[in-house]
Amino acid sequence: MKPLVIIPARGGSKGVPRKNIKELGGKPLIYYTIEAAREVFEDKHIIVSTDDEEIKAVVEKTGLKVPFTRPAILATDEAGTHEVLMHAIKFSEENGYHPDVLILLQPTSPFRTETHIKEALALYHDGLDMVVSVKETKSNPYYVLFEEDKNGYLRKSKEGDFTRRQDVPKVWEYNGSIYIISINSLKKNPLHSFKKIRKFVMNDFSSHDIDNQIDWLSAESIIFGNVLKS
Repeated sequence: MKPLVIIPARGGSKGVPRKNIKELGGKPLIYYTIEAAREVFEDKHIIVSTDDEEIKAVVEKTGLKVPFTRPAILATDEAGTHEVLMHAIKFSEENGYHPDVLILLQPTSPFRTETHIKEALALYHDGLDMVVSVKETKSNPYYVLFEEDKNGYLRKSKEGDFTRRQDVPKVWEYNGSIYIISINSLKKNPLHSFKKIRKFVMNDFSSHDIDNQIDWLSAESIIFGNVLKS
């Protein structure tokens, strides 16, 4: 396996302004992901992809070099993940390293640890498009999710004759924490087109993703309340 780890960290953030370098529990949010990645991979295989000079400076205080500044066109709200990843892969290949597996670690998942990364890696093998971290969703389409039909009436998103939540099939939700991706597959198709995907299950605490202020306050409660569970 020839890994390339990408930690995407653009400067613009609406839900929590400057969240990637905002201090959580006494250190910038992005440090949690960098520390976890360094427990598994060599620095030379880790790229923080950012458009922001302040984020770059904060990251480099850890001793991890940020090898490029992401073009502004790849730092807008409209920029896709696929383009950001391909940009980093191209940079790596142009500098003589040709990875075959990409590990995407988003800095908004501070409670994903090196153990989670190693366990997810153990599930990956040739022939897969991706191993992705998930949690069991509470918004089950057999039970609590509904869509409007052409007459404006609510119908279950997924039909099934279930009267108790305990009886519905388990449904999994991407938690945004770990993506282990075949670079060959990524060069052919974007992530949403992948077919051969295996799940890596994480619990609710470890899956916590920071997107807005409520998520941030919850993360502080987890840290300061010391209630994080493995």
